[in-house]
Amino acid sequence: MKAFLVLENGDVYEGESFGYETHSVGEIVFNTSMAGYQEILTDPSYANQIVTLTYPMIGNYGIHPENMESGKIQAAGMIVKEYVDRPSNFKAQKTLSQFLKDYKIPGIQGIDTRKLTRFIRTNGAPNGGIFVANEYSDSFLAEVKKFPGIADADLAKVVTTDKKYEFGSRAGKKYKLAVYDYGVKTNILRLLDAAGFAVSVYPAQTPASEIMKDGVDAFFLSNGPGDPAACTYAIDSTKAILENNYPLFGICLGHQIIGLTLGKKTEKMKFGHRGGNQPVKNLETGKVEITSQNHGFAVVAESSETEPISFINLNDDTVEGILKSGYPLLSVQYHPESSPGPNDSRYLFQKFYDLVDSTKKK
Repeated sequence: MKAFLVLENGDVYEGESFGYETHSVGEIVFNTSMAGYQEILTDPSYANQIVTLTYPMIGNYGIHPENMESGKIQAAGMIVKEYVDRPSNFKAQKTLSQFLKDYKIPGIQGIDTRKLTRFIRTNGAPNGGIFVANEYSDSFLAEVKKFPGIADADLAKVVTTDKKYEFGSRAGKKYKLAVYDYGVKTNILRLLDAAGFAVSVYPAQTPASEIMKDGVDAFFLSNGPGDPAACTYAIDSTKAILENNYPLFGICLGHQIIGLTLGKKTEKMKFGHRGGNQPVKNLETGKVEITSQNHGFAVVAESSETEPISFINLNDDTVEGILKSGYPLLSVQYHPESSPGPNDSRYLFQKFYDLVDSTKKK
């Protein structure tokens, strides 16, 4: 079946459908990872986005339940150069095509993804849509133009859990950690559990004062989709956390929420950082880490003595981490849990546990 990728400027790419035969609109973004398509698709941070994978051959190792980062596909669609329908992997339980069909998500293959990626890098991430049909219709572009975009969109409240739940083992755990779910990835929860925390996950709009009644020792603000400035409830909760001097760790959207709470600004990036090869410099040690990233907004800030910038991106000097002098805080823009990507930064989960431990012993 034919499929058409339609951009808001009227550009049309004709290809072939390999997912569910439907249509879907969203922001068109690209990810440069060579592997990890299942983790990318199921990452809630991709809500309302159609993902272009720059690696040319996708699907060759199939789908396995262990690689899920949430309970379903979160992305609005997938764009690839060449789809492989016969996976070569003893662990594969289904094909990528079947996976997309199971969750009613469209996929398009056979288009020039290099041309599309160059367009996005030059012009910024456009709105667009995948339409599965025998022939092109002008109604496709009209549908794309109805999409409101990601700016000003509060999507954290859309993807968050409906109710509180516990994750992992609680046996022998000394510290209770409250995780705000703005679209948390499963591997973040795994690593927090492995670091030694008794992990409880809360809906995004739960007041911090309510969580504090549960006797928690620290807070974690998760990754997630959309515009951080629209999450006013999250900023209010973070303000209460800081005022009560709880140890706090934020990743991605959580980092941006912390930045806004500290009075800094955020801005929508031209095309964002999405991939597993982003170089980040630790300004305290001078070491460079290769990181996994997925974000379209960034904190805008100047380093100061009281609120120093802790990490910067070596590609474009954007802020990748902030601290607050005298406060038990970790905050990073990138994804130390990877999935997919390198593991250079996974030490941060143990570092946060040690920070909580030292704070509680004072």
